[in-house]
Parts: sequence; structure tokens; C-alpha cells
Amino acid sequence: MTPPFEIRADYDARTIVVYQAYAPAIADAALRAGRFVTPFSFHRMTWIKPSFMWLMHRSNWARKPGQERVLAVRMTREGWEEALSQAVLTTADPAAVAQAAVHVQWDPERSQRGAALNHYSIQVGIGRHLIRTFADDWVVGLTDLTPQVRKASALTQAGRAPQARRLFPPERVYPLPRTLEDVVSPGR
Repeated sequence: MTPPFEIRADYDARTIVVYQAYAPAIADAALRAGRFVTPFSFHRMTWIKPSFMWLMHRSNWARKPGQERVLAVRMTREGWEEALSQAVLTTADPAAVAQAAVHVQWDPERSQRGAALNHYSIQVGIGRHLIRTFADDWVVGLTDLTPQVRKASALTQAGRAPQARRLFPPERVYPLPRTLEDVVSPGR
């Protein structure tokens, strides 16, 4: 049985992949520059998600208005863990949440068809005071997954779920240091 609160992600020794969905203008500018640039907003929180399936649910497989493009954002594990070290759960005291540089919330993980599962995926909100650090120092690469997402969606809708799953990024349990587990895990 899957533990209820565990981070699953595509990662290597140095980096972790998180996903975001954007309007075409934001995605195109970022991909051209190789980093986030205007019209990406550096003045409001941006939410990053290591769960590909959760983002597919959230963006309706890149069909939701303003979320038509899916980017894989490769960031340093050092940056990821630094962000988590500054996190406050969105279920914490409202005053603490309001002051936090980073917000963490856990939402039900989703199946390929969008059904809620019995375990949760982490969403991390990088606040406006850390946005430049995220964009300039932590992000090391951007990849447009939109064609892959559209193909996987079409295969799923056509009843070819196993073929669609071959297009999903690999995810495995992320080895979170114990000190960070205490920060981001509900009920600790």
C-alpha cells in the first residue's frame, strides 16, 4: 500500500523535474529564452508539481484555458530542498501561511482517467520573494511536453491506456531528508 504522503518524482542525482501548465505566450517565451522571462509573472506565487498525473488532472491534459502548454521544469535538488525547508503547510495557522516564502499543500493523486486515489501529491507554491531565485538559480532546463501530453490523452481516450502510460515520465519515491519530512508532512 502506498503511504498517504510521499513525494514521487522524476529525478536524478542532481535534479528533480516538476511540472507546470501555462498559456502559450508564457511557454513560448520561456522555451525560446531557455528560462522563465516575461510574460511569466515574477510578482505572484508559482505552483510546481512533481506529479505528472496530478498536473494532467489540473490542466485537463493541457486543454484548460491558460494551461494549454505543459512544461517539464528541471530544477536542482538543492533548490527543491531549499524551497521545502522554507515551506509552511497551507493547513497551518493562517498568520504563518501568510508570512511563508513557500506554501505546501497535498491533494489526492490522480489516476490516468482522473479519479482521486488514496494517497496524495505535493504541490509547492514558490512565493514572490523567491521567484527570481527559482527562475534564475534553481531552474536548469525547460522541456515542452505538450505534444507528448496530447498524444497520451488521445491514446487514453481511445482506450489504449497501456500505450499512453509509455509516454508518462518515470516517477519514483523521492528520498526526502528527515528534517524536511517534518516540515512538509501533515500531522508531524
